[in-house]
Amino acid sequence: MAEKTKGKQLQEKLTHKWENVWENINEGENETIFNFNDDYKEFLDIAKTERLATDEIIRIAEKNGYENLDKLIEKNQKLKPGQKIYANNKNKSVVMYVIGSSDIKKGMNIIGSHLDAPRIDLKQFPLYEDSELAMLKTHYYGGIKKYQWVALPLALHGVVVKSNGEKMNISIGEDENDPIFMISDLLPHLAKDQMAKKLAEGITGEGLNIIIGSIPYNEKDLSDKIKLNILKILNEKYDITEEDFTTAEFQAVPAGKARDLGIDRSLIAAYGQDDRVCAYTSLRAILDIDSPKKTAVALFADKEEIGSVGNTGMDSLFFENITSEVISLITENYSELLVKRALLNSKVLSADVAAAFDPNFPEVLDKKNASFMGKGITLVKYTGARGKGGSNDANAEYISEIRNIFNKNNIIWQMGELGKVDQGGGGTIAYMLSKYGMEVVDCGVPVLSMHAPYEIVSKADVYMTYKGYNSFYKA
Repeated sequence: MAEKTKGKQLQEKLTHKWENVWENINEGENETIFNFNDDYKEFLDIAKTERLATDEIIRIAEKNGYENLDKLIEKNQKLKPGQKIYANNKNKSVVMYVIGSSDIKKGMNIIGSHLDAPRIDLKQFPLYEDSELAMLKTHYYGGIKKYQWVALPLALHGVVVKSNGEKMNISIGEDENDPIFMISDLLPHLAKDQMAKKLAEGITGEGLNIIIGSIPYNEKDLSDKIKLNILKILNEKYDITEEDFTTAEFQAVPAGKARDLGIDRSLIAAYGQDDRVCAYTSLRAILDIDSPKKTAVALFADKEEIGSVGNTGMDSLFFENITSEVISLITENYSELLVKRALLNSKVLSADVAAAFDPNFPEVLDKKNASFMGKGITLVKYTGARGKGGSNDANAEYISEIRNIFNKNNIIWQMGELGKVDQGGGGTIAYMLSKYGMEVVDCGVPVLSMHAPYEIVSKADVYMTYKGYNSFYKA
């Protein structure tokens, strides 16, 4: 073998390039990656909404020995190191804790993701009849490209609260024997005017109306007979009336299951991977933590896609309030100052997805600073838009600390950013956690086709993100 030149040695010492996970995993780890992602796909198939995701996380948590914090509060039961607890926030968000052995005022290790995803919501009075079709009026949720949601098989998931207070969960379209629903598109033969419009204007928000049926009720001299027949079917099957829609929550999401993508099955295509991929990997990571030095926290928030507002979003006081409850059960000397110190000294991975470099659209990303599929968990120092507006912009000291944790534990990682300067931008829950003084950096899985009905991730990145989160909890 030829001896390395001085220049070659210097180049290897001083320069850096990101590694591909598949080329650097240990022998036998390939099968582990695929098995891990099979479990992840099952989670995606179940967790089609934030309510369903919350239910599944709680089910898994309880199966693994986590106790409901509300029950412990009722009994005023003190918490001990190693104890595992969870708190449910209105069935739309959840937080899990593993109590550490060190004084909690020294801070916690927190990983925060979100469970909501872009979708189509039904309006509060949605059902109407027009031109021999029964339709549902909608209002889209989060940042979507509206044209992507037409001519797409949809499933309906909803929670109906009837007049007597009874709550009913409804799901139609996921089972292969269920009917599906669809928003129609205009045939190309008649789409001259539509195709001359800007892409964002070709399909309007008020045009995202879902087809739900077409058979009229069999009686003459009635108006809106097709609508009436739909109400009859819904009443017979679910015992609901039109008025029940006014207090219901219904979401239309892509029907169908998560699928392997690629002849080598290296990728996953599925709905809602922003941000359930980070939710699942952080869930799996905390399930593997038993006796941490610092209290480990997995935080699963709602409403991130619309600004983290509302009482289930990260901008609410839920996490602060629940942490106060936890601290009150840990110490005999509870005080508000102790809570503030615990939050101030905490360290956070804001677990949200990154924009992967897409060779179909190379012009929107700086290739030298973009994240890539298959190159591992991604650290994103800043998000925001145009001059880092609205960004957390993590501190160098903290990013260096995370880098050292990953390197020490053989985690394959990379850096990324959300597009070229002045190209666009976005945000995460990072800045809401950083207001407590916590150290926070965005860290997650690179994704292609983000916010599309079907998003794409690499199985290698999913697994490496789980390993990265797990090493953070153990640090």
